[in-house]
Amino acid sequence: MSINFPLLLVIAVAVCGLLALSDLLFFAPRRRAAIANYEGRTGEIDPSTLDALNKEPVLIEYGKSFFPVLAIVLVLRSFLVEPFQIPSGSMIPTLEVGDFILVNKFAYGIRLPVVDTKVIEVSDPKRGDVMVFRYPNEPSINYIKRVVGVPGDVVRYSSDRRLFVNDQPVAETLVGEEPGSLGSAVLYREKLGEVEHLIRKEMGRYRIEPSRQWTVPAEHYFMMGDNRDNSNDSRYWQDESIPAELAGMVPDRNIVGKAFAVWMSWPDPKLSNLPNFSRVGLIH
Repeated sequence: MSINFPLLLVIAVAVCGLLALSDLLFFAPRRRAAIANYEGRTGEIDPSTLDALNKEPVLIEYGKSFFPVLAIVLVLRSFLVEPFQIPSGSMIPTLEVGDFILVNKFAYGIRLPVVDTKVIEVSDPKRGDVMVFRYPNEPSINYIKRVVGVPGDVVRYSSDRRLFVNDQPVAETLVGEEPGSLGSAVLYREKLGEVEHLIRKEMGRYRIEPSRQWTVPAEHYFMMGDNRDNSNDSRYWQDESIPAELAGMVPDRNIVGKAFAVWMSWPDPKLSNLPNFSRVGLIH
């Protein structure tokens, strides 16, 4: 069962805020009145009695303590920056399994937490952006891929594994080889829009498929992983409940934000395998 952390955070902030407000409007005045009454009817003030009369209820004390911290976390996480960890190798070589990344939450507009309604327009995703989004077939799961097609684009992926956007081949330059999961793999430097990045293609046993083409509808995006032969992306998503022309597309309402930096890497969280910072840097 997946946990809706944004909803839990909003509820926690609301509960702590209500506790703090109830103290301000109700409990604190009662404490002050009790202290004034005590001081008015006694000649010798007992400090321990004052402390007892001024003591906050336990729930109020915890609520007031946690409210500012949780409120700051909510604002940062919902509107500014949210951390994620990469769980799979679909974005190799750009992102490795275990990379901890930072996602800009306002790059594509300010959205309300939980309901994800956009309230302030900022900019739209561009080809080449690395974007985190809620998986269209199961929105409780976050995915990360690269934006390949924006609204109005015609995307084609040929049988020889070449990418075309609006009938133009996307430029790729051979970089070199490395070991692959099915033998060897070849790295290419690809240019999508203004972004240059590395992609990876298997040279051993990979699935040979016919050339396919998609037209990206308005307010939708076509996404692909940089690890082209090991990525579950827009090329393969199917859902009978979604119209055929929207199959594989990521709607604007599912956007989480733009991934912009790796701040730590910890592929196997164990005491014997400590996190490292060798991959820290901006994401291209």
